[in-house]
Amino acid sequence: MNVAPMNKKKTPLILLILAAAIGLAATTHDYFLLPENFFMHKGNKLNLHLLGGDVFTKQEEIGYQASKTSSFMLYQGKKKIDLIKVAKDSAAPVITYTMVNSGQGLIDMTRATEFVDASRDSYADYLSQAGLDKLAEKVKSGNQFRIKEKYTRYMKTLFSVDDHDGGVYDKDLNDVYEIILKDNPYNKKYGEDMSAIIKFKGKPESGASVNLYIKSIGGNVYSQNLTADKKGEVTFTMSREGIYMLRSTLIEPTKDKNADFESWWASYTFPFSSSDEVPNTYKEFGFGNVH
Repeated sequence: MNVAPMNKKKTPLILLILAAAIGLAATTHDYFLLPENFFMHKGNKLNLHLLGGDVFTKQEEIGYQASKTSSFMLYQGKKKIDLIKVAKDSAAPVITYTMVNSGQGLIDMTRATEFVDASRDSYADYLSQAGLDKLAEKVKSGNQFRIKEKYTRYMKTLFSVDDHDGGVYDKDLNDVYEIILKDNPYNKKYGEDMSAIIKFKGKPESGASVNLYIKSIGGNVYSQNLTADKKGEVTFTMSREGIYMLRSTLIEPTKDKNADFESWWASYTFPFSSSDEVPNTYKEFGFGNVH
């Protein structure tokens, strides 16, 4: 059977569409920070991973990218350490850092703003999956063939060294889009409620859509969809031991001449355990057997 050769004139368009689809798929992954251990001691090395994936499942590991990192800070008590000064380009984990102070540690990473474009229909489907049906319909009914989005990611992770003191868990870092814990997860017990607030440009984001993922020992993921109240707050129950991740995305049309839409992505990972004896390593929570 003879197979007709592909029209060479169509090949660049097909490749362009495929590249855009791959780019959009990569963009819609969550990025989150994950220490190999959440409970450490002085002198231990913090090995911090930057992972990408859906539903709190590792699909890729991202090495440190200096050109795409606008902020990378460690907070412990009153100490503030700029990790950009010690991070090495392409390193995976993104940082290996010896812990010299006790208490809670909070790491905050902001990725530099990036751009992606997609077909009108692909972008409309993406908006629908994000629960933005009205915006999706507006895009679908438009006459614009390509849609361009600019996006920024904000990621936090909380861990402890020797003890759980030092209230950095609720530190407001003035990120454009930010998740802030209102309660200390280390003081919580089974069945107790936990709260967080979502802020956009310094103000509570009423109605923000938030996903809660709990990764239990062994790797099972339990999820819950939350909606912020008028104060920008969400409340959930500490229902099982594991690694918790809160994540939220905000997408809006923009007047920026270089993009049609802008999105902001925020994630916050932290542990919940009834005792420090619970397995707390990267491998034991099902993020792969490499580490």
